[in-house]
Amino acid sequence: MAETKYESQICSIPNSAENVYRVLSNLDNLNRVKDMIPQDKVQELEVHPDNIRMKVDGLGQKITIRIEDTIENDTIKFGTEGIPMQANFWIQLKQVTPTDTRIRLTFKADLPLMFKMMLDKKIQQGLDDAAKMLTQFPYNQWL
Repeated sequence: MAETKYESQICSIPNSAENVYRVLSNLDNLNRVKDMIPQDKVQELEVHPDNIRMKVDGLGQKITIRIEDTIENDTIKFGTEGIPMQANFWIQLKQVTPTDTRIRLTFKADLPLMFKMMLDKKIQQGLDDAAKMLTQFPYNQWL
């Protein structure tokens, strides 16, 4: 197994880092966008303030993503449970101006070479898509 790190494109959110952080650090806000999550990829989604549980297409079992650490207005770190490898994920925020916060998603996992070859493009595309989706949230309305 080799530790592999993926980073999304850096995207711009037209809002302050404080507002973005407050929304993204409360996972209950995912209930507002459940309809945007592809039903063929994610089923049985359970959302709580500090974790989500779901069944992901291809894994066959429920996985948990849990907030493990935060740095206010800067970073939200997540851990995973129920997947067959060690992995973590984090969201990084960088406020450029009061109405421009840059966001980047990072995923790090110990992937067996075979999985890496099969999942490399899908993981990268998923991170880029997720970062773009996070730019669409109406952060001011959700505070």
